[in-house]
Amino acid sequence: MTPTTTDAMKSNLGEAGSHLKQAALDTGGALKGAAVAAGEELKLGKAHVKSDLADSALAGIAAAEQAGGAAREQMDALMDKSRDLIDSAAELVRERPLASFGVAFAAGYLIAKLARSGNK
Repeated sequence: MTPTTTDAMKSNLGEAGSHLKQAALDTGGALKGAAVAAGEELKLGKAHVKSDLADSALAGIAAAEQAGGAAREQMDALMDKSRDLIDSAAELVRERPLASFGVAFAAGYLIAKLARSGNK
């Protein structure tokens, strides 16, 4: 090999080395930029998830409040019906005390009889 060829080969190898070094630097910069972008995207995604979860919690609370209101209304209606039934029974006892006593006595007798037969 001649000195000129060796110098040209060294020059080309040096140039190839500097291009490789630049490619490595560019790759590192690209990876760093991608990591930053991914981090920002994750932060944005995290904010969206938090917002969606908060909205879901608020909707759940509202649904629970509505269910509680509906349950209270049904309980009030049931209590009104039970008061009406008790009032009707009390009125029937006042109107026909002997018949009411007879029915109560017969019902008690039957319950006692059934209870005794179940213990054997």
